[in-house]
Amino acid sequence: MVKTSGFPLKFTLMLAFLSSLLASCKKETYESPDYHVVKSEGAFEIRNYPESSMVTTPMQQRGADGSFMRLFGFISGKNDQREKISMTVPVIMSGPESGTMSFVVPKKVSLKGIPKPTDSSIQITSMHEGSYAVYRFSGRAKPADYAKAAMALNHWIVGNGLNCYKIPSSPLLASYNPPWTPGFMRRNEVLIRINGYIPATP
Repeated sequence: MVKTSGFPLKFTLMLAFLSSLLASCKKETYESPDYHVVKSEGAFEIRNYPESSMVTTPMQQRGADGSFMRLFGFISGKNDQREKISMTVPVIMSGPESGTMSFVVPKKVSLKGIPKPTDSSIQITSMHEGSYAVYRFSGRAKPADYAKAAMALNHWIVGNGLNCYKIPSSPLLASYNPPWTPGFMRRNEVLIRINGYIPATP
């Protein structure tokens, strides 16, 4: 009798697992802020963003304090108009563990008027118009990953002769995916605002 190695069966099981995992990750299209890429270099970009309206709340413990659910409650109708508002991406945080968490308000809602939050911990804010240096990475964006990405972006900014809008800079963390998305498929970004508009290269 010929003894088989068992590799084909293991390989088949692995493929079946990956297929079911990918099938569980629903592809949904969410509105996100407009931007224009003026420089691209691997995982790094410089983008020009117009001003975008946001709703913002304090965040602690990487959102375990209920910050995400407060914002989700606002777009689910907990506002003075009881208006339901579409979810957008990315979720923007001013730090990996504590700071603020923000949802971008859809453009059509901003144009007609944003309903007032009924929760006093939620404020209507904005992402300022300007140029931002951006570094994209995958994974779960744990604090160590955020720190590593922010350091890489700062080094890239300096290496390209650019100047941060504020010193010291406070990188924003942008998360584009729902929690069930596998780490290797996740899109995370750190953004640092830089001085002036950067013209597009021909």
